[in-house]
Amino acid sequence: MSKLRIACIQTNSSPNPEENIAIVSVLIREACAAGAEFITTPEVVGMLEPDRIAALSKAQSEEKHQVLFAFQELALELGIWLLIGSISIKVSDTKLSNRSFLINPNGEVIARYSKIHMFDVEVGDGNKYLESKTYEPGSKAVIAETPWGLMGLTICYDIRFPNLFRDLAKAGAKVIFSPAAFTRVTGEAHWHVLQRARAIENGCYIVSPAQVGTHANNRKTFGHSLIVNPWGEVLADGGTETGFIVSELDLGAVDICRSKVPSLYNDQAYLKPF
Repeated sequence: MSKLRIACIQTNSSPNPEENIAIVSVLIREACAAGAEFITTPEVVGMLEPDRIAALSKAQSEEKHQVLFAFQELALELGIWLLIGSISIKVSDTKLSNRSFLINPNGEVIARYSKIHMFDVEVGDGNKYLESKTYEPGSKAVIAETPWGLMGLTICYDIRFPNLFRDLAKAGAKVIFSPAAFTRVTGEAHWHVLQRARAIENGCYIVSPAQVGTHANNRKTFGHSLIVNPWGEVLADGGTETGFIVSELDLGAVDICRSKVPSLYNDQAYLKPF
């Protein structure tokens, strides 16, 4: 299939998983009613809990995860493809995994990806982010097979590591997901240009559902969920309010863009002067 109607959910997740399930489920139903057959949600969609001890206490294993189960049931009920941008999966007493799940219309998980690059930064907004203190990094790039072709999974901070996107594109991905909870400071400076750059470099669609607004402990996220085409054009922008955006992807445009500017295939080995 060459045409795909896809949606990005933009939400403001709280530390309460039950509350987030209820709010996001309504938005997913609305996006489905608007004609979306493939719906994506942001990073940490099930629980945005800045407090490490509380996050470890509330998180569940994949086998028992209420958010995963709720969205699997919803995908089955609505007959949609659903990307859970990420949820916090308990992998030990001291560590979580920031993990994304792709669910098919039968409610089955067909791909899972654990965030590779940990957000350990001080961006100047008064907060210090030490993701590696709570989360265990993943080590494997992930490609998923869908009726529309291969799709690549990434999460948030991964967007700053172009080699990951290049590898996914070279492996055949025509769509790459970048669900996020981007800080407002870095979002205002870099969000749009990073998303468009990854699309242009790799001649692929970039689909980036995002968190928005003020969360617990005064954490602020940027919003502006984006759907970007292979030529770097923004097809839809979620702005700064909760809700959803929908756009139609023409997967044939990927081959056209890659033939016009074949940089994906023109990589050359070179000697390093050091």
